[in-house]
Amino acid sequence: MNQEIKKRTQWFMDARFGMFIHWGLYAIPACGEWVMSQREMTAEEYDKYFEMFDPQDCRPEEWVRLAKKAGMKYAVLTAKHHDGFCLFDSALTDYKSTNTKAGRDFVREFIDACRKYDIRAGLYFSIIDWRHPDFPKYGDRQHPMRNREEYKGEAIDFDRYLEYMHGQVKELVTNYGKLDILWFDFSYDDMCGEKWRASDLIRMVRTYQPDVIIDNRLEGSGENHGSLATDNPLPYSGDFASPEQVIPPEGVRDVNGGLIPWELCATMNNHWGYCNYDKEYKPAEMIIRKLVECTSKGGNMILNIGPDAMGRVPEQSVKILEEVGEWMKKNGESIYGCGISSLPKPEWGRYTQKGNVIYAHVCEPPLGALPLYGIGPDMLERAFYLADGSEVRRGEAWNTATFSETAFVSFGEDPVFTYPLPDKRDTVLKIKIRS
Repeated sequence: MNQEIKKRTQWFMDARFGMFIHWGLYAIPACGEWVMSQREMTAEEYDKYFEMFDPQDCRPEEWVRLAKKAGMKYAVLTAKHHDGFCLFDSALTDYKSTNTKAGRDFVREFIDACRKYDIRAGLYFSIIDWRHPDFPKYGDRQHPMRNREEYKGEAIDFDRYLEYMHGQVKELVTNYGKLDILWFDFSYDDMCGEKWRASDLIRMVRTYQPDVIIDNRLEGSGENHGSLATDNPLPYSGDFASPEQVIPPEGVRDVNGGLIPWELCATMNNHWGYCNYDKEYKPAEMIIRKLVECTSKGGNMILNIGPDAMGRVPEQSVKILEEVGEWMKKNGESIYGCGISSLPKPEWGRYTQKGNVIYAHVCEPPLGALPLYGIGPDMLERAFYLADGSEVRRGEAWNTATFSETAFVSFGEDPVFTYPLPDKRDTVLKIKIRS
């Protein structure tokens, strides 16, 4: 791994868990952030949401407090999504939240809240823009006007669009103090890399924010890591890979097999932006286990919330995140600063590791005693329940004698019998091994 990237991303790889916040005008039609494209709406048709936008219950501080309560260490807000609407007071457009009935700079409120609650602050910025007159329309893969013949052969000045886009990024990196993450989205087809004048953009960003970490989507995307995983990453290849809605089977590695920073971006239901009919929420147990899986493979998870048109986080999301937070409060030590274990993956769950401390994440109750795969009886110094610090009983008994190369522990008085897990979501054992 490039040493500059390694230094920049150290805090990020220790943090492991963050919050994504997708929010904007699209919360009003309430069917996801791609509604303008999906319905092939003109800018004029979409403008009705700009006129309606008045989120009187919006308190970005409450979003950040929820992230803190869930055990998250960083948060990323959509400063501008593909529809071109800005949640910040850009001097380069009138299409911004400060010009709505709300009259508020939500980016500033969000950044201030992150600093108040000691949450690392990040901003998402769409490098595509369906509202700008100089962005390609007809024939584009997803532009709302892609099928409108009147735009075929339209004369546009893409350089003028790039000046606008670069200018807005400059506003974000100069007007809001120190940023920890810049999350660009997204490249596709031939719209990638230097098509965005990406080298110039990164040079400008690094001038004002030398320590900010940047995702890989100026060059790649969710399905293509770009040159980040090669021996010669380009200046705009980013600091971390961003697989979307899928956990890589072996983590994300470079061409030499070395692990590179990566972050799973995932939704709580099946939409990023608020969708009032999507009730397919992932239970807290699943989210906990997927966070553990990411950590065990050397990666992060950034989990999304989609506040409604009033700025309120859906009740289901709040309840789930509070349950995740309750687990993290007791077991976060097995996530923060942890990574891939030197031991093989156990059949009953996963291992994470920090130094010579192994964290056994037990998700399936054993029949009798639990075998600690990869740990011999003489290697096991001590084992505790991470949640409460109590000692775990050793599980070697007459029926394990044949398997003397493996240490066993028991969840009850008699290791021959079967007992329920103390926490069915994920019971974490803190194991110290002799060096």
